[in-house]
Amino acid sequence: MAPKIKKKQKKAKKIIVKSKKAYSTAKKTVTKKAKKQNKVKISAKMAGKVTDVKKVKESKPKGLKLVYLFGGKKAEGNGEMKDLLGGKGAGLAEMTNIGIPVPPGFTITTETCNLFYQNRMTPPKELMPQVKKGLAYIEKETGKKFGDVSNPLLLSVRSGSKFSMPGMMDTVLNLGLNDKTLIGLINKTDNERFAYDSYRRFIQMFGNVVLGIDKSEFESILENRKKKQKIKLDTELAVGDLKYIIKKFKAKIKEKTGDEFPQDVNIQLEMARDAVFRSWNNPRAITYRRLNDIPGDLGTAVNIQAMVFGNMGENSATGVGFTRDPSTGQKKFYGEYLTNAQGEDVVAGIRTPKHISSLAKEMPNIYKQLKAITVKLEEHYRDVQDFEFTIQENKLYMLQTRTGKRTTAAAVRIAVDMVKEKLISKKEALLRVKPESLDQLLHPQINPTAVANVIARGLAASPGAASGIAVFSADDAVRFAKAGKKVILVRQETNPDDIHGMNVAEGILTSRGGMTSHAAVVARGMGKCCVAGVENIKVYEVDRKFIAGKHVISEGDIVTLNGSTGEVMLGEVETTEPKLSGGFGTFMSWADEVRKLKVRANADTKKDASLARSFGAEGIGLCRTEHMFFAPDRVPIVQKMILADNELERTEALEQLLPLQKNNFKEIFDAMQGLPVTIRTIDPPLHEFLPDKQEIIKEIEQMRAAGAWEDDIRAKEKILTRIEELEEFNPMMGHRGCRLGITYPEITEMQARAIFSAACETAKNPRKKAPIPEIMIPLVGTVEELKHQKNIIIHVADEVMSHYKTKLKYHIGTMIEIPRGAITADEIAREAEFFSFGTNDLTQMTFGYSRDDAEKFIKVYLDKGILKKDPFISIDTDGVGQLMKIAVDKGRSIRKDIKIGICGEHGGDPDSITFCHQLDIDYVSCSPYRIPVARLAAAHAALGKTEYTQK
Repeated sequence: MAPKIKKKQKKAKKIIVKSKKAYSTAKKTVTKKAKKQNKVKISAKMAGKVTDVKKVKESKPKGLKLVYLFGGKKAEGNGEMKDLLGGKGAGLAEMTNIGIPVPPGFTITTETCNLFYQNRMTPPKELMPQVKKGLAYIEKETGKKFGDVSNPLLLSVRSGSKFSMPGMMDTVLNLGLNDKTLIGLINKTDNERFAYDSYRRFIQMFGNVVLGIDKSEFESILENRKKKQKIKLDTELAVGDLKYIIKKFKAKIKEKTGDEFPQDVNIQLEMARDAVFRSWNNPRAITYRRLNDIPGDLGTAVNIQAMVFGNMGENSATGVGFTRDPSTGQKKFYGEYLTNAQGEDVVAGIRTPKHISSLAKEMPNIYKQLKAITVKLEEHYRDVQDFEFTIQENKLYMLQTRTGKRTTAAAVRIAVDMVKEKLISKKEALLRVKPESLDQLLHPQINPTAVANVIARGLAASPGAASGIAVFSADDAVRFAKAGKKVILVRQETNPDDIHGMNVAEGILTSRGGMTSHAAVVARGMGKCCVAGVENIKVYEVDRKFIAGKHVISEGDIVTLNGSTGEVMLGEVETTEPKLSGGFGTFMSWADEVRKLKVRANADTKKDASLARSFGAEGIGLCRTEHMFFAPDRVPIVQKMILADNELERTEALEQLLPLQKNNFKEIFDAMQGLPVTIRTIDPPLHEFLPDKQEIIKEIEQMRAAGAWEDDIRAKEKILTRIEELEEFNPMMGHRGCRLGITYPEITEMQARAIFSAACETAKNPRKKAPIPEIMIPLVGTVEELKHQKNIIIHVADEVMSHYKTKLKYHIGTMIEIPRGAITADEIAREAEFFSFGTNDLTQMTFGYSRDDAEKFIKVYLDKGILKKDPFISIDTDGVGQLMKIAVDKGRSIRKDIKIGICGEHGGDPDSITFCHQLDIDYVSCSPYRIPVARLAAAHAALGKTEYTQK
């Protein structure tokens, strides 16, 4: 049998896949000497289905330490060594060092994982001697021996990267059991059921994780046996049932692999270790890293630890918890546990666990000890801890501690509370909340007055409200989301393979699991609404439906979730905008104290302007005047202006638009209460205001067929002719922006008149604050273009102010969105009082990418590493950014006090905001809902935070 297993190991090294999962090519990079050790890193990128990795002949330094011990009195590592030991290994070492009861074990370093990928999926030869020493250490600490038939040592083999990746990589428990050690475990514990249950679990996990057999193969055997015996829970299985299941599991492994289940415990350990290393590049781990911006070259550590058992009876248990509520941030002991269970039972959602408070009644002494330990851990780390524990026959062991994932609402509250408790400083508080995560606080809530048909209730696992069509698989969620549908992912319980579906879903609903289940933890991390553990619904994933009482909800039916109350509702239910708490205001005031960048809003309506002010906007950085033309009652007037045969007709149409646009500007000035408002003159090409050409052709054909009046047909034909005249091969680089204003100066004149009339009327109102209009000319490439438009605006401004007998403070500037504009910014600054970078156009013109078509290849570029980031999301600092720097330097060389901002979509991107801070510009402008994000990102930049990798 051993030769077959070795043959299988060799095969696994080349295939590097479990079932049909594709793993990525490993690319070698050698870093500088880190501390006293050389670190070899592998940059792992997805590159399609790969069946081999070329061996890189890189000499390995002698004496490289690959194994670090923990448990007992003193660990070889500590909590600062996350790069080398991973978060879990560093946490185990640190707990050991501060006197927390931790089962003994050792950590195989992340360096070893990188060497494993470098060497064709083969661990370095230096590893095994160090592993043997580690095993000897565990044997000495426990008094047990690995593979011994009379007193067997059993092990857990767990992953652990620098950054928490819950459930994304693999774990094997109860390793070391075989047909012989099973008997020894029975004799030693005098608990036959426990031993057979542990063996059943081990074979099931090993078969799935190590041998790549789909977990459903084992689950169907288990469920069929429970069904036959008419039992519901795994804990109700008798010894005879477990023996039967084990026999079936072994037969399934033989059927699927052609080999017997391995009985050699050392081979078990080697295969499990390598499986954990391979899981670093499984598809779900790669997806999670991409979603959370975690580098792919870090590798995972492997933690090998003596097993402690929560499934030895009613005096044993296992659980997970947080030192504060990860959903709300409330300072209360929070967690769940199951008696007579192992760790995967809690997070997998197979049984709905008990709240941690029940442990105080069942095992009061253990509860007090656990609470004291977790308080100590939070005070030691000065942050919320996510911990795992096992109770074996009334003895408590801590298996893990790490920084707890939490919702943004909880993160803000915890940060504010910990400052009040003098655990952390304001600076630390600000840096603990990722700017982009503030979007979570802006989730809609169920309108309290809405009529809702509540069909089920579960656990309020992650707050917010979401409506969408019910879908029953992660793949279907992705498919429907790509088609533009909002989806609710419905599962019995989610597992790590569902990560891609969870990412696109509006909300997640599970019939099993608790507040610390996979669905709950991942949903909170993503900011997704989640209702978990709804036990009174039956989910039929294969049939794509779930039943809640008398209601049958099939795929495509709309449901609504309230993640704040745990309610499941039929149909779409009305929601309301969120209200930000006092704690949020306190937190954001700290951000405002330290940031240097001002934050403005992109807003075109009174509603958006008011919303922006409520989120802390310090002005408007972009008001798009053309958006005011798209109102249904204005489109006919705009079309009349476009279809005019001469300036007189065009002016008549513009005069009809003037009072409408003036009123819009007055509303915005009122909302901004004296803050600066940057108004861009018309930017898009005129054809955008005309109907679709094909629709007009079709209408003309229908009119002719119906015998319509010739005058009506000629009117339509005139529109068609004008559409054809305005057609452009590349409209984004065509007749738009200042080019329109130069060709049709009456358009610029009308807009300037509307702006200054509105400003004067507002300024003359004693109850209003005088506005500060900033007129911005778009698409300027030469200073002469700006001069032409500026002269028109100044002439109109003087005329209007004279008419209203009032003086206004105003500014005229330009958008820097054409490379030539950036390069000649010194010339332009002689006329412009301010610059605003239009980074959307500047990016497309610098790269030569059409922003409307680039999505066809951008994803491929990202996957292949040609681009590090989508340049339309984060500023390309090496190209576009350098043009911006040229413009800033040249502009200020001529006009020292020139105001400089950014108003493209990048204005709400944290990495782009950091770059803007480094350029020392004055402000960023973004959509109203991104204003809190921008305020915090600006504070992070001022505090020296330069990247937003997950912590």
